[in-house]
Amino acid sequence: MVGIDDHLPPVALPNLLPGALRGRFVAPPVWTPEFQRDRLFGAREPSPASVLVPIVARDEPTLLLTRRTEHLTDHPGQVSFPGGRAEPTDADAVATALREAQEEIGLDPRHVEVLGALPTYTTVTAFVVTPVVALVHPGFTTQLDPYEVAEVFEVPLAFVMNPAHHRRHTIDDGTGPRQFLSMPWEGADPSGTLRNYFIWGATAAMLRNFYRFLAA
Repeated sequence: MVGIDDHLPPVALPNLLPGALRGRFVAPPVWTPEFQRDRLFGAREPSPASVLVPIVARDEPTLLLTRRTEHLTDHPGQVSFPGGRAEPTDADAVATALREAQEEIGLDPRHVEVLGALPTYTTVTAFVVTPVVALVHPGFTTQLDPYEVAEVFEVPLAFVMNPAHHRRHTIDDGTGPRQFLSMPWEGADPSGTLRNYFIWGATAAMLRNFYRFLAA
């Protein structure tokens, strides 16, 4: 770790509530994404993809995240948003995000209120990802695809929208120095056991862009 961004202000809780989030997407500020792409690994052709950034509309909103299974080819075991590659039958990026969320975690689109999208982020594996931000209304259930998803859990939205929890790292992957963010969080897994979740990479980068969008 090379630094913590605790010099930046957190997004206040009132600005994370459903009405404020709706208003922010209706009248977005002038802002610039901090992270737009990672260093590509290999020669894979870029592929369009979408993720759902699902904000559960609780009294204190939470972010619904998944932990990927260990055997997957792309990003095994990592904390991520539900989402994936666009299919030819998808009408747009929103359709991709909703379809993938339903396939991966059984999230019924009837409980999802799409607010808008953030700028794309290109991952190390050459996916050009559109983050689709949405409210998830109470009453939803989840049913995980055991091939892709090891677990689903909720993190307080205020936690990830507070840069005091954003850590900066530098590693050398053999092609030169590479920087990335992490947002480590300790929380209960589905069994109620406390465990450490390491939110990093593309997921942390897209969350940092969301922070910049809300804080602008």
